[in-house]
Amino acid sequence: MNFKFGELFSGPGGLALGAKSAKVVAGGQAFSISHAWATDYDKDTCATYRNNICPDNPKSIVCCDIRKLDFRKLKNISGIDALAFGFPCNDYSMVGEQKGMDGIYGPLYSYGVNALSIFQPKFFLAENVGGLRNANDGKALDRILHELHQAGYVVTPHLYKFEQYGVPQARHRIIIIGIRNDININFYVPAPTHVIPVTCRAAIEKPPIPNDAPNNELTKQSQQVINRLQLIKPGENAFTAVLPEKLRLNVRGAKISQIYKRLNPDKPAYTITGSGGGGTHVYHWKENRALTNRERARLQTFPDNYIFSGSKESVRKQIGMAVPPLGIKIIFEAVLKSFAGIDYPKIENNIKNSTPDSQIVPVRWYCLRNKKNILSVKTRCE
Repeated sequence: MNFKFGELFSGPGGLALGAKSAKVVAGGQAFSISHAWATDYDKDTCATYRNNICPDNPKSIVCCDIRKLDFRKLKNISGIDALAFGFPCNDYSMVGEQKGMDGIYGPLYSYGVNALSIFQPKFFLAENVGGLRNANDGKALDRILHELHQAGYVVTPHLYKFEQYGVPQARHRIIIIGIRNDININFYVPAPTHVIPVTCRAAIEKPPIPNDAPNNELTKQSQQVINRLQLIKPGENAFTAVLPEKLRLNVRGAKISQIYKRLNPDKPAYTITGSGGGGTHVYHWKENRALTNRERARLQTFPDNYIFSGSKESVRKQIGMAVPPLGIKIIFEAVLKSFAGIDYPKIENNIKNSTPDSQIVPVRWYCLRNKKNILSVKTRCE
């Protein structure tokens, strides 16, 4: 059984690579997932996805802001059996302003709900940051789970800690799996696969990155940054290290723990991000420099032959916003095993929807509050 896979907010292809890699065989029958179509708004991101996931079917990638997209265009490409949408996390991230549903990006999950109503796939996977649990005093996640249930799905949300699934990075993400409610299939959260996590040193050095590997350009460091890094030990940052006055950062308020933070080579990396100014590029445990994009990609479990398109900063953004394909492969394989009737090690999901329906504010209310922002998008769809 092959599930045709459509994707909204596709990013550079972390979810798609995990989906394509997932394979299960039961009773002589193979269960797999294959690409049907995908859409994202960023040209470099779309090029990366197109070149790596579906080079033989380039027209299956629709580069468009989803707020301007006619879903009939996707339906004309192909019907689907599975849908994924890693809806934008900007307004839910702990690093940002945490506007939640009141931000520009917060209500965009509703396009995933709309796609479920239109395509009615057998299952879906939705992804977002752990901060979603706390957005709008916890009501945003309840709202989203309610909408997904109302679209006709039995939903299983869980906060996955990807370092427990072989990803060499402490990356914690909410993954919601939904099975269409007319299908007699139960999905359970797969149990962690790694008691001992994979270290960032092992990910970057075993095997060594080839000298001619793509996206492996070094970032030039100023002498002041080099001087600062020389005094920062593995696992320390610019605020926990002992630095002379001339090398200290003049920052008021919160002292962000990842600023000029060196990796600890004996632990998984801290979370790789897609944006940020000086000091946020993730720093090597021994060499006095920021990681290359290829090293960052390894921490995200992308293979070395996965080539990212665009400028160095664009590639950094794509890698940081991606979902680790190795971790997501395990989740997709659990879904396939559920359809194949194969038992697998499982744990109880750690997120429940506890808000009564009467207390859930309709999504239209949030969209109306953001109507000016939503309707002012001027992106041309291709």
